[in-house]
Amino acid sequence: MFSFFKRKKAPETPAPDTAPADTALLPEVAKTVAPPPAPAAAPAAPALAPGPSLAPAPLPEVELFIEETAERPTTEAEKKKSWMTRLKAGLSKTSSNLSLLFVGARIDEDLYEELESALLMSDAGMDATQHLLDSLRRKVKDEKLLDAAAVKAALKELMVEMLAPLQKPLELGRHEPLVMMISGVNGAGKTTTIGKLAKHMQRSEQSVLLAAGDTFRAAAREQLMVWGQRNNVTVISQASGDPAAVAFDAVQSGKARGVDVVMVDTAGRLPTQLHLMEELKKIKRVIGKGMDGAPHETLLVIDGNTGQNALAQVKAFDDALQLTGLVITKLDGTAKGGVLAAIARTRPIPVYFIGVGEKLDDLQPFDAEEFVEALLG
Repeated sequence: MFSFFKRKKAPETPAPDTAPADTALLPEVAKTVAPPPAPAAAPAAPALAPGPSLAPAPLPEVELFIEETAERPTTEAEKKKSWMTRLKAGLSKTSSNLSLLFVGARIDEDLYEELESALLMSDAGMDATQHLLDSLRRKVKDEKLLDAAAVKAALKELMVEMLAPLQKPLELGRHEPLVMMISGVNGAGKTTTIGKLAKHMQRSEQSVLLAAGDTFRAAAREQLMVWGQRNNVTVISQASGDPAAVAFDAVQSGKARGVDVVMVDTAGRLPTQLHLMEELKKIKRVIGKGMDGAPHETLLVIDGNTGQNALAQVKAFDDALQLTGLVITKLDGTAKGGVLAAIARTRPIPVYFIGVGEKLDDLQPFDAEEFVEALLG
């Protein structure tokens, strides 16, 4: 489970020598490089326009990254045990109402009514809740299940079956570079997630370049720069201006430098802000002008605390950008983890990662069986 990514190599596509004509009007982007300059003996790199002097105090969520170095589990068995412990603890607010239903329960109509209430309270949504209950009733009848433990096991099986379409590994190495566009509303943990993903990719022997395309939120660029410094990753940025230009320049730099992955951060958007959603569409189009077929992954970061509102975000961003994957964060602070069932029934976009804490290893690939086991115990 802890092989975070699935790799697949594709034939190398030569990069174009010049930017396309319809990007010629994009403003010139000043590149700010997070890691220290290369030694003098290294081959000369293209001249970079000087950026502002950056010495921000690390934001609290970035500071927590430092704690990751202490006593990390080493063997696969230890890693899995550690992750399951954190996952169960993280989902405890969601699972408390569900798992307790089956303690000494009788298999009657009262149990189904209580189960319905618990699923709706977890924000599973009416469609997913009704589907699970109908399927469970049939299974109990067909298999003549008579005790609570057997009914609970049957519910686990049905939930895994429902969530299985969301389980898909993020494939690396399909393109050189693999271009990823990351979107999400403000407060979802998008920039922090990018920093964690960059570190995961480095563990998978992938070189990474980041683009600070969130030019609207205060300190967003500086926050990404801190993550770049922590991970020794180059960050392409500018103090202000067109985020599409930053994205285009990052793709060109990624091809020139021969990096494996380019991740483009974008400004937070509410799906109701149609003029700002149009800006996201523009960024995606411009990335495509920088490299044919890019972005290869278009991800949405969702705050698990938002429950059914998260489902509305998935629909709106998918309609605008044709999402390829989701990252669901902050499941450790919510009783609304059932929203994954609602997503599976309504808009089954792969959930590449889920997060149950601030530390690096608290972001892990989504596994349907593990999730259900943590939820129902």
